[in-house]
Amino acid sequence: MFLGEYTHALDAKGRIVMPSKFRKGLEAGCVVTKGQERCLYVFSMDRWEDEAGRVLSLPRTDRRARNFSRSFFASATDQRLDGQGRIQLPEALRTYAGLRKDLAVVGVADHIEIWATDVWESVAAEADEYYAGIEEVLSEDGI
Repeated sequence: MFLGEYTHALDAKGRIVMPSKFRKGLEAGCVVTKGQERCLYVFSMDRWEDEAGRVLSLPRTDRRARNFSRSFFASATDQRLDGQGRIQLPEALRTYAGLRKDLAVVGVADHIEIWATDVWESVAAEADEYYAGIEEVLSEDGI
């Protein structure tokens, strides 16, 4: 399980050191793809198979599902940690997420999100406000 928030920097070659706590879960490799709200998602290989299956189960007759599937899979790249625990973030993905130097690496239980630090600060503040004010029970049918 991926938990916590970490600050890292993108190096000149477009690589990022993954937090040491995340490396064991990524030993077999990972897949990096576009995420919602202009972040990047990182899935362990096992989790990627589950997520890919969910996306593939969407109806191809639905234009939104086709567009989602195209963006999700076309941008995906499989990666392996190098000897220093780094993964390569391709330029197209860095551009999509607006990644330059300072990054936030966030564990979200079953996946990792990589954000430009300034964007993450805004998203996290909004999420914290929502979280602090929630009064209903969250469920699959609810929010």
